[in-house]
Amino acid sequence: MKKIVVIPARGGSKGIPQKNIYPVNGKPLIEYTLDMLSRTALSDMDVVVSTDSDKIKAVVEKYQNVMIVDRPEDISGDEATTEAALLHALDVMDKKFGKKYDAVLTLQATSPLRLPETLMSFVEHFEATYPSYDAQLSLNENRADFWITTGNDQYERLYKDAPRRRQERTPLYIENSAYYITSVEALRKTKSVLGTRVNGFVISDVEAVDINEPLDIVIAESLLRQREDI
Repeated sequence: MKKIVVIPARGGSKGIPQKNIYPVNGKPLIEYTLDMLSRTALSDMDVVVSTDSDKIKAVVEKYQNVMIVDRPEDISGDEATTEAALLHALDVMDKKFGKKYDAVLTLQATSPLRLPETLMSFVEHFEATYPSYDAQLSLNENRADFWITTGNDQYERLYKDAPRRRQERTPLYIENSAYYITSVEALRKTKSVLGTRVNGFVISDVEAVDINEPLDIVIAESLLRQREDI
């Protein structure tokens, strides 16, 4: 199965300006993803960064085996979808290099705690279950006791019969955006990374850390320092 990795990395971000290259422990955020990829055994995959930002390009250009796709303005705004960037990157690689792929692996730049061995297991699991599933995403377990609002400042438990002890609850699973893989055929058909039939792959809470808010940076920096100390 011929695969491509696409890292969507537009320049705009409201929560954290220039988030994709924000210095996390002094290192541009996107470099954690690029460095992780350089440590995998999946050397047959092309790696593409889709961006509209000259600042992001300047960071990525030092990675010799990574290609940059210039993302057009009409798919770079706040309302632009990840899928639009993926489809554009696939079209560019086809028209420019004559390259076609069976599956696209989407790695957001905002998950700095991924491990290369998890990526390889994730891809292997997808290939083992394809074509029963034409898409796969990463999940992490959550055993919280969720409550919902019923309006007028009133709240009730989502699952009223759930055990009070955390250990006894049936776990729920959170879509964490760390890993996605989708067959190109399903992506083109549905315009969604979830394809026509998606399966899950559970990863650790640490790898699932996704940087969206300033607090997430504090958490990620602490966890990265702990990893470096091991």
